[in-house]
Amino acid sequence: MLVTSSPDRAAAVAEEYDVDHVVDYDGFLAGNRTDAYDGVYVAAPNAFHGQYATAAAEFGTHVICEKPLETTPERAREIVDACADVTLMTAYRLQTEPTVRRARELVREGVIGDVVQVHGGFSHPLLEHAGPDTWRLDPALAGGGALVDLGIYPLNTIRFLLDCEPMGVYATTHSSGGPFADVEEHVAFQLEYETGATASCTASFDAHARSALELVGTEGMIDVESPFGGVVPQEMVVESGDVRMEYTGPPIDEVREEFDYFGYCVLTGTDPEPDGEDGVTDLRAIEAAYESAETGRRVELE
Repeated sequence: MLVTSSPDRAAAVAEEYDVDHVVDYDGFLAGNRTDAYDGVYVAAPNAFHGQYATAAAEFGTHVICEKPLETTPERAREIVDACADVTLMTAYRLQTEPTVRRARELVREGVIGDVVQVHGGFSHPLLEHAGPDTWRLDPALAGGGALVDLGIYPLNTIRFLLDCEPMGVYATTHSSGGPFADVEEHVAFQLEYETGATASCTASFDAHARSALELVGTEGMIDVESPFGGVVPQEMVVESGDVRMEYTGPPIDEVREEFDYFGYCVLTGTDPEPDGEDGVTDLRAIEAAYESAETGRRVELE
């Protein structure tokens, strides 16, 4: 089933993918055709995630919700509470991506020793692909700018790789005005972890398209090629001591991997790794980063 503001315009898509039912947003919220689906994928603008995820949970429907889970930690917590009796997965597709998972295995196995530094960056020239009226530049709908939309990728992926939480954050933001007058155009943030590792991350709405992730340890390093852009080349370089290895995995469809994993969790009653708590934790870090950018000080995280 498809949920759209324009059922007539979605008819061609429904026909192409053999979708039997198309309803508008009001129809979905009213519970129309709940017999036609067991789970929903919420991909509306961030400020609407809570409304649709909560409605789905009330119908007894399982939920996979795009990141960020909502616009504030408090609103994200409401989603988690509403979905107590259904499966809730935050759609962090990188956690199902084979190269990223292999990198986590190498970290856990101590192949590069203790991780000391992580460098992550994601930039995407937004206005080359969307107009200045896009909801991503409306703080009421998005909850922020480059940090919320792009910086959340290295933020969550690094937490996943290190399997520990940041203890503090320092951030700076910059906007040149114009379309970016109300949200941050560029952001840089540094995270400190309980292990002593630090992560330096950047994100930009107005720079050459690029993503990068590098982990430096006491005995080696891992470099994942272009991890965040949606089409991961499955290439990773690992250096351990005086040995250098190149790993190339089979091509995969990230979104299919993500949905297959969600379906597996629903059918088996397995709690997904990127659950609702994962989404809440990232929003707490994002909230602290904005506080740091505003005050010019490091902000501690619980």
